[in-house]
Amino acid sequence: MNSPPPKPTRSDARSNRARILAAATEAFSASTSASMTSIAKQAGVGVGTLYRHFPTREALVVELYHQEIQKLIDLAHTLAGSLPPLVALRGWFEEVARYGQLKYGVAEVIHAATNGGLDDEHYVPFLGAITALLDAGAAAGTLKPGTDPEDVLLQLSVLWRIPPGAGSQERATRILDLVADGLRTRPPESSQGPSDTPSPG
Repeated sequence: MNSPPPKPTRSDARSNRARILAAATEAFSASTSASMTSIAKQAGVGVGTLYRHFPTREALVVELYHQEIQKLIDLAHTLAGSLPPLVALRGWFEEVARYGQLKYGVAEVIHAATNGGLDDEHYVPFLGAITALLDAGAAAGTLKPGTDPEDVLLQLSVLWRIPPGAGSQERATRILDLVADGLRTRPPESSQGPSDTPSPG
């Protein structure tokens, strides 16, 4: 009599879960209509294994959302502590834009599961991530002091409404330029007015 196949170990399960999430990230970035079957194939696992980890497509999407948001939160603090403030801010904005491309098309699932986007679990830490970047820039004198992080979050939410496809990356870049430019400090205007300028001759 044949022996039953060995049960997967805990490390096997963690590895399978990580591969599924990585494959789902790539698949949804390419097409928001990616099927569970295609994701399982891309992850190198059976469909049954995928469903044991994520019983529904919605469960997979929400888990992916939580993973991506936590990555953004952690990245903001890392960048704020290791790069010049303007470079850190722009680098983080670009990652937020990348997340927006993932979020688009599965927004209804996220809305239903997390009260409209950032849920209570992530809202305050996400604002804290923005605050870390703003405070670093204000301390260096390159970003306006006293900026409300919720105002910045509201501006960034526009990125999540850009439909994927031709021109989407260019549009995101233009929007990021506008947001970043609005946060910069401005050099003081010269005290010399037009009437004080010496006439030639």
